[in-house]
Amino acid sequence: MEGELRRGLVRLGAVPRGSDIDLEVASRTDRGVSARANAFALRADHSGPTLLRMLNGLSSSIWCTAATPVPDDFRVRAASRRVYRYFDPLPSRRADRQAAAARLFSGAIDVRSLGRGLPSEKPVWRTIESVSVRPARSGSVVEARAPSFVWGMVRKIVAALREVDAGRLSPERLADALAGRIRLTLPMAEPEPLVLWNVEYPLRWQFSWTGPSRRDSVRWDRNYAALRARRRVLDAIVPQSGRRRASAAQPTRSQRSSF
Repeated sequence: MEGELRRGLVRLGAVPRGSDIDLEVASRTDRGVSARANAFALRADHSGPTLLRMLNGLSSSIWCTAATPVPDDFRVRAASRRVYRYFDPLPSRRADRQAAAARLFSGAIDVRSLGRGLPSEKPVWRTIESVSVRPARSGSVVEARAPSFVWGMVRKIVAALREVDAGRLSPERLADALAGRIRLTLPMAEPEPLVLWNVEYPLRWQFSWTGPSRRDSVRWDRNYAALRARRRVLDAIVPQSGRRRASAAQPTRSQRSSF
C-alpha cells in the first residue's frame, strides 16, 4: 500500500515530483494479506476534503474514508489498538479446545514463538488484549486485538490454535511458551485469509469521505463481480468429496488517513 500511495501522490500532484514524501503507514502487512482499515500520516498542503478526493483517485484497491489534522509529534504507528481477523476455512475438530487455547493469549505474553527474527536468549514481551474464535458458515473466524503485533504474529497464533485443535500441541505447552518458559517452533498460517480489520486512535476524525462517486460505485461493483466469479470457478473445479471450502478475502473497502 505504501508504495502505491507514494507513486499516486506524485502522479496526482499532491506532492512535488522528485521531492521527499513525508509519509508513514500505521501497519505493514505480508504479501497476500488484505486490509479493511489502515491509517497513514501525510504532510500535505491540501485541505482535508480536497486531500480525500485526491487520495480516492489513486487506486481501485485503496479507499480513504476520513482525515484529520495531527500535531508534528504524532506517530501513526503508535496506535491504541490494532484488530486482525483471520477467516480460517479449515474446519475445527474441537471448537471448545480452540476457544480455550485462544483465551491463553491475554495480558503480557512472550512472543518468541510467534514472530520472526526475534532474539531467542530471553523472553520478548508484548501485551495482548484478547484472541477469540467464533464459528463461521465455513470454518471459523479468529480475532486478535492488541496495541501492536510482531512480524507474522497473527498467522502463528492461528497456527498454534490449529496445532492445539489437532492434538499436536497441548494447552499446557502453549501456556508455558506464552509465559516464557519454553520456545515453540510453529508453522505459519496462510496469508490470504488474514485481514487487518481496524487501527484505532484516541482522536476524532474531522473530515469524512462523502463518496462514492458514480465511477467509484461502478469500480466497486466490478470488484465484487470478479470475486463472485472466482468463487463459482472454485466451486466448479474443486472436487466435492472431502472438500475444504476456501474463503476468499474481500478487497480493501476502507482506509483511514491522517495528515
